[in-house]
Amino acid sequence: MKDGPDISRIAALIGDPARASILTALLSGRAPSAGELACEAGIAPATASGHLAQLTEAGLIWPRKQGRHRYFALAGDEVASALETLSGLAAAKGHLRSRPGPRDAALREIRVCYDHMAGARAVAIFDSLAARGYLTVTREDVAPTDRGAAFFAGLGIPLPRTGPGRRPLCRACLDWSERRSHLAGALGAALLTRCLEADWLRRPARGRHLHLTPAGAQALAEAFPT
Repeated sequence: MKDGPDISRIAALIGDPARASILTALLSGRAPSAGELACEAGIAPATASGHLAQLTEAGLIWPRKQGRHRYFALAGDEVASALETLSGLAAAKGHLRSRPGPRDAALREIRVCYDHMAGARAVAIFDSLAARGYLTVTREDVAPTDRGAAFFAGLGIPLPRTGPGRRPLCRACLDWSERRSHLAGALGAALLTRCLEADWLRRPARGRHLHLTPAGAQALAEAFPT
């Protein structure tokens, strides 16, 4: 056996169509039940239970217990990042569904990527922040400037704390539909939370797409001019 990480098991788990559907559904950031994930994947509940057990054992997801019920979520930001990167690779290589669903256009415009915004509008926000000097961007290295910290504070978003054991403050996440970066990390998550709290964005009961309210369209256009 060669030295280094063994990616074969992780790749095999993600590569199964049913498990891939389950993992993609969990990119919504919500914690669905096993039955809801079985419906998303188009498989029987008993089959879904087996897949969920394998994904849990591998550390890709974790079960959240509430009373007698169990709900499932991605194990962390690094899993979401890997899934989004694979989605981008699949799109770049032309591995797309032959029959796009009705929400595809909405997903491409603005959607949830685990706990931050993705899609065309999220990429435009990232570009606006960089162009106005609120973020420094050197390839994959992203950080807020002093002006950026003041700007986010003005939006009601103090910079999240950083340090050992905490997630990165900022991260450039490659958007699968735009093939350009959007803002991830603790600051990206805080921005999405602020948009939801202000009712600029709304989340549907199911799916990853986000609904931009009229007030949100105006607020985001003013805050992040292109």
